[in-house]
Amino acid sequence: MEISGKVINILPLQSGNGKNGTWKKQDFVIETMAQIPRKVCFSLWGDKIDQYSLKEGDDAEVSFDLESREYNGRWYTEAKAWKVVKKGPAQSAPPEEEPLPGYYEMPAEDGLPF
Repeated sequence: MEISGKVINILPLQSGNGKNGTWKKQDFVIETMAQIPRKVCFSLWGDKIDQYSLKEGDDAEVSFDLESREYNGRWYTEAKAWKVVKKGPAQSAPPEEEPLPGYYEMPAEDGLPF
């Protein structure tokens, strides 16, 4: 799955030791730019944290998988980001369009607007 938006928050780095060795995790929040903006929290794990080095204010497209797990009768869902593509700066405005052929502005009489 993919979602695009602006990085609005980067949470503190988490790390620890597990049965497979040392782990580290970085959560970040994206706000979509839809008509009704949504905020979504994603997790980056291990080397991907340094690979993508996100900053607040970055525009990004996030590819992710959803994973749910059960613990003590409750279910927890995590959005794990596996790819992040930073978007470049906003495109500049297109150049002003030329008037249509045969179109001209009529001057206001006596300098008064219409």
